[in-house]
Amino acid sequence: MVILERTMHPGWLSNSWLIGDHDGGHAVLIDSGGPMEPLVAAIEAHRLTLTHVLCTHHHPDHVAHNADWKATTGCAICGGRLERDLFRDLDVELEDGQELRSGDLRVRVVFTPGHTKGQVAFSIDDTLLATGDTLFRGSIGGTRGNGHGTYEQIRQSILDTLLRFPKETRILPGHCDMTSVGRELEENPFVRFWTGREPSTDTPCLALGQPARMLVRARDYDGGTKCLVRFDDGTTDVVPGSRVVSAEA
Repeated sequence: MVILERTMHPGWLSNSWLIGDHDGGHAVLIDSGGPMEPLVAAIEAHRLTLTHVLCTHHHPDHVAHNADWKATTGCAICGGRLERDLFRDLDVELEDGQELRSGDLRVRVVFTPGHTKGQVAFSIDDTLLATGDTLFRGSIGGTRGNGHGTYEQIRQSILDTLLRFPKETRILPGHCDMTSVGRELEENPFVRFWTGREPSTDTPCLALGQPARMLVRARDYDGGTKCLVRFDDGTTDVVPGSRVVSAEA
């Protein structure tokens, strides 16, 4: 049975996921923003050899301990090729569809741009899907952060890529709680809006200080909200609810 351990940063709420093949075997780490100590203890308890840190994207809350893990274990630091200039420490530049092995684990790279231009997800043994900051439990990633892609990219990455995996696939998001493909297909408010099962709020607002229409407002992983807004110039973005004010207020 696959070994699965998680730590979460208390401020960023960013996850690090340790996945091992079996006791005495090999492991990979998805993102390095979470506290190291419990994961080091798990590696020792299961007698694992960490072979790769697999980075979903370059943001600091996901790569904070890259250098520490490399110094401690000698593992390879891996990230998407399109973000190579935004990482400082990549050993392996990853391409869409590329496969990696760590002992008995099979890892496939899945290109999911949107939150960042070079964001990747990782399919592990066709049963686990590490989605980084593209898809969360009940929410989705923003499209206005450092190195961001576009709204259309993240929509396509979610609908046409991540949610095409089998419904029973467990999702390991970049922040907070685990979920599944089936759950997000049925319950995620943004997915429900895209698939015509959730009506638009379509109310006037100010988003990032600009006039816009708020199409969806939903609870985000941090207890706040995330909004899908359409600006007066026709562009659409996913932005933090804290940056959106109803024009009717």
